Amino acid sequence: MKPNLSLRVSQHLALTPQLQQSIRLLQLSTLELAQEVEQMLDENPFLELSSDDGAPEPDPQAPADATYSEATNADQISAGDENDVETPAVDTPDDWEGDGSMDAAVEDGEWGGDGTVRSGSGADEDEADAADLARSHESLTDYLHRQALSLRLSELDRAALRFLIESLNDDGYLEDTLESLAVGLAGADDAEQLDELVHRFTVALGLLQSLEPTGVGARDLAECLTLQLHAMNLHEEGDPAVVEAALRICRQPLDLLAKRDLRRLSQLCATGEEDTRQAMALIARLEPRPGRRFADVERNAIVPDVIVRKTGRGAQQSFSVQLNPDVMPRLRVHDIYASALRGGRGGEGHQALQARLQEARWFIKNIQQRFDTILRVSRAIVERQKNFFVHGELAMRPMVLREIADELGLHESTISRVTTAKYMATPQGTFELKYFFGSGLGTETGGNASSTAVRALIKQFVAAEDARKPLSDNQIAEMLKEQGIECARRTVAKYREALKIAPANLRKAL
Repeated sequence: MKPNLSLRVSQHLALTPQLQQSIRLLQLSTLELAQEVEQMLDENPFLELSSDDGAPEPDPQAPADATYSEATNADQISAGDENDVETPAVDTPDDWEGDGSMDAAVEDGEWGGDGTVRSGSGADEDEADAADLARSHESLTDYLHRQALSLRLSELDRAALRFLIESLNDDGYLEDTLESLAVGLAGADDAEQLDELVHRFTVALGLLQSLEPTGVGARDLAECLTLQLHAMNLHEEGDPAVVEAALRICRQPLDLLAKRDLRRLSQLCATGEEDTRQAMALIARLEPRPGRRFADVERNAIVPDVIVRKTGRGAQQSFSVQLNPDVMPRLRVHDIYASALRGGRGGEGHQALQARLQEARWFIKNIQQRFDTILRVSRAIVERQKNFFVHGELAMRPMVLREIADELGLHESTISRVTTAKYMATPQGTFELKYFFGSGLGTETGGNASSTAVRALIKQFVAAEDARKPLSDNQIAEMLKEQGIECARRTVAKYREALKIAPANLRKAL
């Protein structure tokens, strides 16, 4: 075959490292962003946290108009009008069809030595910090250890009890068997030592189950409920006949209790239906998770990225949208290192350090761009969902990502990244940004009703129902139709399950 030359034209999408970083930072949650910042601070010597007592000294080589100044950024963030902020212009390559969340053609000298990411006006100082409140809570393990100190035990029994306490899960259950715990300590070879350990653990388990909260140390739900019922008998609480009937129910398969099979349970427990009904009501008041009140609140606390506040009254009522200053890292380029690098001589090492300096500047830029984009999207959401912030869920309007993307001139993928794992604190509560987007259901007037509003209506109907005659999915669908909303029974069932509302047969009062 003879070699020949051919000319072919093709297009391809090229993502610069800076653009890739911008996209990745945009989709990170607050916790993930904090971890990313910590890692970058450890790896890049040109990056440092700025002090809170004042503005850092700007790089003398930086143009005066190229830096995000403290006053400008604070004014942007604290302004109450949704349309009074102009995000810096974003230039993207001609072949990039992305979201415009990154300036891919910025020169090194544009940033200077500062580029500090700053926060605007924050929340009132009187507001309690969720993390500080969480740290004041005592863990279940610490609470049990403190009780164990009052017991007079031998060193071996104390060590066994401590080991069992440390083996509990967050709900207060002992998931592993005593035999498996013994094998984990002594191995499976020495049978005599295993028997001794199992005996020690058996004694320690009895001691553990005598501690507060009642039910701790149970191996399963039935044992947890039984421990609480025995404690009621011990303290002579409740009707002894009802407590005894409840104990019998706990010895039966719990799926019968979950299904509220009154007749079958009465037959198996040899009790009257009235006693069985009272016993089931008693069991419903017990605590299935003894460690619930010791849950790690700090781990479950949600820190909002955006704060929405009501301003004005009556017809002048409006909402201000601000970034939460507590989640914004205050970063800057290390001035001393940057100045030393400018005065140094060229070479391989100099070029490598110059690359790290540019990396630090790009990271600061991308962090700032991330928060600017979140703020713009949040303001657009508040503007479109004003009725929700005034009247609540029932006033939510249907909205899709495309609407916000078209309004802001961004790509749908950018809106998706911004609204994932980002939270907004509002007068109605704290919600993920995705919460404000929902499909629409047709109405008799030809309009659309938000699926969020429909779920709120279903919740309202169920809350007002007669507990002796709970509403079926068909009845709820008919009630929605009376409100002018076309919603099939299967859709009602889907929304009900999403709201974690039990079916009608399980909601029926005993």
